[in-house]
Amino acid sequence: MAPGQADPAAIGLEPRQLAWQVLLAVGSGAYADLALERELQRSTLSPADRALATELAYGAIRQRLLLDAWLDALGRVPAARQPPKLRWLLHLGAYQLLFSQRVPASAAVSTTVELAKRGGLGRLAPVVNGLLRQLLRCRQALEPGSEPTPELEPWRGLPLPGDPAASLALRHSLPPWLAALLLQWLPAEGAEAFGRACNCPPALDLRVNPLRGSRETLLAALAAAGVQAEPLAGAGLEQALTLSGRVGDLRRLPGYAEGQWCVQDRGAQRIAPLLDPRPGDQLLDACAAPGGKCTQIAELIGDRGQIWAVDRSAKRLQRLERNAARLGLTCIHTLAADAAQLAVLRPDWCGQFDRVLVDAPCSGLGTLARHADARWRLEPVAIAELVALQRRLLEGVAPLLKPGGVLVYATCTVHPAENGELIDAFLAAHPQWSDQHRQQWWPGEGQGDGFFLARLLAPGV
Repeated sequence: MAPGQADPAAIGLEPRQLAWQVLLAVGSGAYADLALERELQRSTLSPADRALATELAYGAIRQRLLLDAWLDALGRVPAARQPPKLRWLLHLGAYQLLFSQRVPASAAVSTTVELAKRGGLGRLAPVVNGLLRQLLRCRQALEPGSEPTPELEPWRGLPLPGDPAASLALRHSLPPWLAALLLQWLPAEGAEAFGRACNCPPALDLRVNPLRGSRETLLAALAAAGVQAEPLAGAGLEQALTLSGRVGDLRRLPGYAEGQWCVQDRGAQRIAPLLDPRPGDQLLDACAAPGGKCTQIAELIGDRGQIWAVDRSAKRLQRLERNAARLGLTCIHTLAADAAQLAVLRPDWCGQFDRVLVDAPCSGLGTLARHADARWRLEPVAIAELVALQRRLLEGVAPLLKPGGVLVYATCTVHPAENGELIDAFLAAHPQWSDQHRQQWWPGEGQGDGFFLARLLAPGV
């Protein structure tokens, strides 16, 4: 190699090295988003390499079950018994071969082998090379004469379980317990659609602040800056637009510093309008942080009224306060407290609120695409604990409503126990309350994240 010439084996290593570090951190218990943010802050990668590192890290985490199945099928040592450092490196290489549309197969193999050599796995580099090339040959045999294409399902070539739930779990890399429940809740085609949606990187949606500008004006400014954006249509999405392509640092986009918009998934944007808040209302957001729905409520009432944003985390409320200040909203007041205890902590609030939003802590099964590692963290036993918390929240805020006041209960999950069944139990215990509206949005097919909503009416005078 000539002096000053780049080592061909090192080309493209940096983003893959970063992704590997994220996989190692998550394998040791770190949260994927925090681990990625930490590694990106330390790096000097270009925007394109940052995007590649993000894609590889999040993609390999989502596809953990399927990638393990390939390692089990091709390797001599089961994936679960391999040294974590080797296991996650093999996941990185296999993910590129199975899923990446922009990485040539040769580059996926060579960079993974080079990482093994440079990352303390030199003696295992032949193992890495052999297993990845075996995977490539297996896939090429399914499409002779060319590299495997994105249209070739990533599970093709694997023996699939005969049990429908086990097959669903393997093909879409879902926890087996969740796959079994999906087939109870949905027809087979619905469960398949859910699995696909969980593995698609989520859209990047914005909500325009109508107090600082219009959607049309922001779309024009984004277009002038070379950013691809288009408006979204549908009830509750009058201020919504979605971005496509690479956008880089969001804080550098037109209108950010001026408070003309904030990031909010289209599914989440549908919740606050169904509260039907009105200027001058007294409102409570009982689980407010980090504040997307709370600031949307403030925008919907024209910043005229009073909103109490309550959350147990004072630190997360500080984030809400900063965002509200950027958006120019002054009607939001914060309180760090357990919303289930508000009737005791603030007895003066009883019977004082026109509308209350309970955006309850939940299992998050509607946001698995957004939170890459969430599917591997959640255990079925946690559902019962969440249901108990959600019921305490409903019981705790119910006395705070005025006669005839509106309570909206929302979650970002699809589990019936946290949604319809919980509302049924609450109404059975409080027959004087009215059930005005319920809706379940499932993730995918342009819907955004999955959400549930119930609009309840407190008894009148």
